[in-house]
Amino acid sequence: MTKRKFGLGLSLMLAAGTMLAACGSEEDTSTGETGGGEEGTEEAADFSVAMVTDVGGVDDKSFNQSAWEGIQQFGEENGLEKGDGGFDYLQSASDADYNTNLNNLIRRDFDVVYGIGFLMEGAVAEIAEQQPEAQIAIIDAVVDAPNVASVLFKEQEGAFLAGVAAALMTETNKIGFVGGMEIPVIERFEAGFLEGVATVDDTIEVDVQYTGAFDKAELGKTTANRMYSAGADIIFHAAGGTGNGVFTEAKERKEADPEANVWVIGVDADQYDEGQTGDANVTLTSVLKRVDTAVINISEQAMAGEFPGGETITYGLSDEGVGLADSRGAIPEDVMTQLEDYQQQVIDGDIVVPDTLQ
Repeated sequence: MTKRKFGLGLSLMLAAGTMLAACGSEEDTSTGETGGGEEGTEEAADFSVAMVTDVGGVDDKSFNQSAWEGIQQFGEENGLEKGDGGFDYLQSASDADYNTNLNNLIRRDFDVVYGIGFLMEGAVAEIAEQQPEAQIAIIDAVVDAPNVASVLFKEQEGAFLAGVAAALMTETNKIGFVGGMEIPVIERFEAGFLEGVATVDDTIEVDVQYTGAFDKAELGKTTANRMYSAGADIIFHAAGGTGNGVFTEAKERKEADPEANVWVIGVDADQYDEGQTGDANVTLTSVLKRVDTAVINISEQAMAGEFPGGETITYGLSDEGVGLADSRGAIPEDVMTQLEDYQQQVIDGDIVVPDTLQ
């Protein structure tokens, strides 16, 4: 495996053909042919792809946005346009929208429809049974159906590196973790983060708080306020749009006191821009989760007539599916060297990061 690249977006991986599919826009009945294994490949001009966001929205600076960026990239590289017959998305205001939005995109004849997030598991399972000819992929959950590709990530491995970084960088020996909802994917982030901190120094205090939501920035802000006020100097959030409030709190403290030692570790995408405040930046690094890569890869397979329906694909450190973003100098070289060593130990199997809380 190539050496550890913490920044510049952990290059696209996976065997032949890693590039994404495109999304579409309106009307009609369900997809004519399922990709699985027919002869030949589908012309890009005749291929389309779309996604349904969870409640975080397409501009959540995190999980949904990463998926949409992957779909856009695939569309652009294959000469597709936004709308029917190309690439598109539908945004969910609440979980009541999931079934409706999935059905909408299938009726509009998109070749692959993505359900983004664990919260869509039930809706994807139901629609997959109702629409057996549709090709559906779900991110962060497993749906046992022949026309559904399930995509998982080893979030715990990326979070482990974040925990190591936080433990090596903290000056107060107090660190925070802000989660969204207590679901398996977020618990994997928590488990890996706690393991990383403890691997460096098990006396460091980690304050773990769940907000119960992925779309409540105000809850993220108040939670971060309590943590920083109690002495935490680094907070890792795995809370989608709620995590934007963590950045807001850290930036306000930095603006009030330029010498304030407050940091945020972002999640899913490189959230460096979210930490910018004047000439300072409060983003220490971000745990990258290459949803864009997964969407691109599966769309390429589907366009080639090889949609992985019925399969579960898992991305981890060894295939560059998770990792840390470039710290832009916030993490010094001696700490980066240690992080690279820990990363290689995980890749080599010398360190096995737990995916559940122990």
